[in-house]
Amino acid sequence: MTAPRRPTAHLIDGSLYVFRAWHSMPDEFHDVDGHPVNAVHGYTRFLCELLERERPSHLAVAFDASLTTSFRNAIYPAYKANRELPPPDLERQFVHCRAVTEALGIRVLIDHSYEADDLIGSALWSLRGQGFRSVIVSADKDFGQLLGEHDEQWDFARNLRWGPAGVFERLGVHPEQVADYLALCGDAVDNIPGVPSIGAKTAAALLAHFGNLDDFLARIDEVAFLRLRGAASCAAKLREHGESARLYRRLTRIALDAPVDNNADAWVRRQGTNTLESLCEQLRFGPLTRNRLRTLNSTESSA
Repeated sequence: MTAPRRPTAHLIDGSLYVFRAWHSMPDEFHDVDGHPVNAVHGYTRFLCELLERERPSHLAVAFDASLTTSFRNAIYPAYKANRELPPPDLERQFVHCRAVTEALGIRVLIDHSYEADDLIGSALWSLRGQGFRSVIVSADKDFGQLLGEHDEQWDFARNLRWGPAGVFERLGVHPEQVADYLALCGDAVDNIPGVPSIGAKTAAALLAHFGNLDDFLARIDEVAFLRLRGAASCAAKLREHGESARLYRRLTRIALDAPVDNNADAWVRRQGTNTLESLCEQLRFGPLTRNRLRTLNSTESSA
């Protein structure tokens, strides 16, 4: 007997697509007050295309509230310290992007203590317990750790989709090893240094042999005898920096306990709000974008 088809929830990494629009859209779009809105226009086109193609019944868009206030900054003050804060023009556009999202009847997730990754992870974990499969719309490799048997990640810009097996193809580790892998080899984007001299291939090889970070730190004497280039040096580095690796894992592991709604109905796309027309005027959307938004606003997603 064929197993019943699981309902699908789309969980969207909103900040990623706002930043992409900010960098890719020309600086020729301004609102009625003369402020730049190029990122809003690009993000809105992305959101319209996703809704038109997928007609999702359950979805949410997660945004980062700040680069400096997540629980990770308290654990490790240097976390993301290498990133410049968004300029005021971009901060203003993030507010507009959230408003457009809500006007289309889509749930917005944002929290000052948890990042968008954590909100998506916590939503996915809750929905999985209610029989849903999730599609994470993002190109971020960190999300690989969330993918269960029925889940999928979707790089929308490249139209590439992959499940748990695709994580291994990309990183050389399984989903449950991704946080350990990033803790070992580091993540320059988030200013996580990793263990010195442990690169991606070495991290993957160590995890393939030992399974997880805790197990090979407990059996660290074995590392020097592995068929790894520079195995003895690697063992010495791990002895010296093992506790740092455990700290970094607290940064790379996506939280599953962020404050999200545990009721599946909370993720249903609702009828759009009556603020859409005023947003179109304020943001000076063109006729094509206005028509797309009106059409999407007048039709609820399919179940």
